[in-house]
Amino acid sequence: MSTELPVLKPADFGSDQDVRWCPGCGDYSILAQMKKALATQGIPREKIAFISGIGCSSRFPYYMSTYGMHSIHGRAPSFATGLKSVRPDLQVWVITGDGDALSIGGNHLMHAIRRNVNVNIILFNNRIYGLTKGQYSPTSEVGKITKSSPMGSVDNPLTPLSLAVGCGATFIARSIDTHIKHLGSTLLAAAEHQGTSFVEVYQNCNIFNDGAWKYATDRETKQDNIVELEHGKPLIFGAESDKGIRLNGLNPEVVELGSGIAEDDLLFHDAQAPEPTMAYLLSRMRQPEFPEAIGIFRKVDAPVYDDQLNSQVTAAQQAAPDASLNALFNSGNTWEVE
Repeated sequence: MSTELPVLKPADFGSDQDVRWCPGCGDYSILAQMKKALATQGIPREKIAFISGIGCSSRFPYYMSTYGMHSIHGRAPSFATGLKSVRPDLQVWVITGDGDALSIGGNHLMHAIRRNVNVNIILFNNRIYGLTKGQYSPTSEVGKITKSSPMGSVDNPLTPLSLAVGCGATFIARSIDTHIKHLGSTLLAAAEHQGTSFVEVYQNCNIFNDGAWKYATDRETKQDNIVELEHGKPLIFGAESDKGIRLNGLNPEVVELGSGIAEDDLLFHDAQAPEPTMAYLLSRMRQPEFPEAIGIFRKVDAPVYDDQLNSQVTAAQQAAPDASLNALFNSGNTWEVE
């Protein structure tokens, strides 16, 4: 009897459920690239689980022919932590949005990242609450006029990747829904990482926030507005590849190549740097002053939470093989209420 695993195609990862996103939504692209990435891995479908919270993105588990859970608002990282801790053999994905992850879910997201749980967190960022019909979200820009901010939002927006850096994330990346090859390779790199991988995807909501990322997706402007990160290579961008980023002291600045400025003068990307200083600096580069970075910002090795937790469980079992839960409950400081 053959023990070889069947070769799976992207279509094998699609469920029999009708996809109920609005026509033209950027979520379709992320779903398609996820199926391709999973097929490339060759992992059986029963070894994969998707966990989501609440929001348009959180319908994702319904559309995957894998295990999945549509959990509660903002708590997907907590469910994923529990699942991965007791089933370390599973590949666990968290699907979330800017509203789900960064508002009510901010605390849960932060602790999953700092623990370095071996899960993959994909944050769909459309800078709006789409499912509840167009309120401003934690990533909406200052002055954003929405149904919940008719005079313009006065909130300073969160930068998801900066938050991830501050929590000590070991894998941080950003991609764009329309950059399909880049998105696919980014998802695959996240899946291969040991520890928490955090990926922000710029995703268009064509109903309530159409064109939020137009500067990064429009064919006429995107080459001047984004810089693609490649480990060990200089930060060069522009339609003619004639612009770059260099450091002026501790501050980045945009320069024109030529006229005394060479590639060697530019900032070279080091995704494997032990300290996340440069990753944070790159996460703060925003339009219109700077091009925005896409790619892998940081990829380093660190102890994995679920590995350490299960090692402690094994050590405890070996030290007291005959221990019982009932005895534990009735040991130490106990008292009787009459």
